[in-house]
Amino acid sequence: MKKTLLFALAIALVSCGEGPKKEESKGFEMSRATTKAATKEAVSVPVDLNNKGIGPISSYSFSADIDTGLSEQGKGLYNSKCTACHMANQRMIGPALSGVYDRRSPEWVLNLLLNTDEMLKKDPISIALLKEHNNAIMNNQNLSEQEAKAVAEYLRTL
Repeated sequence: MKKTLLFALAIALVSCGEGPKKEESKGFEMSRATTKAATKEAVSVPVDLNNKGIGPISSYSFSADIDTGLSEQGKGLYNSKCTACHMANQRMIGPALSGVYDRRSPEWVLNLLLNTDEMLKKDPISIALLKEHNNAIMNNQNLSEQEAKAVAEYLRTL
């Protein structure tokens, strides 16, 4: 009887240990170690406005004012093709896209939209972002150049 009581007490003490702390984040439960690792990797993705990416767009400049017609077309494409993985102001499967042009050049964004597969294999920023987002691969959305420019214009409004 005493052995059983001691055994039960020992089990209770062991199981009452704190173990890894859990944090709830946007409906997902993550351990602090996972959160710290993600934060550490997030820092390793550089801001690089000089990287134009790999693809058909070597130079691109936005007009001073947002083209509302093009932006509206881009909004529709963004809502149908991008929102499964991206939100404007919150990291999801992919990065938040608000302020993307503070971190990436317009050419880089366009080349990622148009040449996704090669960018993910060869572009150092794309590779770093891929690692940061648990190797969740961005699917090629098969956008035309005009559609990619519309999405790029819409991203300016986020």
